Amino acid sequence: MYKKTALTAALAAAALVPLTQAQAADYAIDTEGQHAFVQFKISHLGFSYILGSFEEFSGGFSYDPENPDASSANVEVDVASLTTNHAERDKHIKSDDFLDAGEYPTATFTSTGFESTGENEGVLTGDLTLHGETNEIEMPVTLLGEGEDPWGNYRAGFEGSTTLTLADYDIDMSSFPEPMHELELYVTFEGIRQ
Repeated sequence: MYKKTALTAALAAAALVPLTQAQAADYAIDTEGQHAFVQFKISHLGFSYILGSFEEFSGGFSYDPENPDASSANVEVDVASLTTNHAERDKHIKSDDFLDAGEYPTATFTSTGFESTGENEGVLTGDLTLHGETNEIEMPVTLLGEGEDPWGNYRAGFEGSTTLTLADYDIDMSSFPEPMHELELYVTFEGIRQ
């Protein structure tokens, strides 16, 4: 009797595995609909802030509401698409004084892990490559929502932010005031389930 019950339980558990895995889904970041943003904020000499964004990027994420710790993300950014709404400043930031977009045209992020920290919240860990340097970063993220859209697609959206130390990416800010040595990176992604 015990063996039969144990066998039945094992088979039932095995049958549930595909159902759980089936809930994991891949999402393409909706850049065409302008429902995703890669933005940054950096001090301007300690007096104010420069706000900017990267207009061209692509990527996706995987999200399973039943197993959020299995979530992942990858993003590729065209560095030359940077804009701060000031052409001369943008040209300078993209020059070899800072980002050197000619030598390093792409920045990438590839996640290596995710840890849930509460309902709809967690910390995404991954490798950020910028200016030819790769460093592991942690980004607290929040699920903003998920569900059907009016056109029959299923969407999920997240936001997150982290602080980057520019020297970690071999970007020399030593001639600038200390508040300019770091920047805040902010991302928000709405993805369409594939």
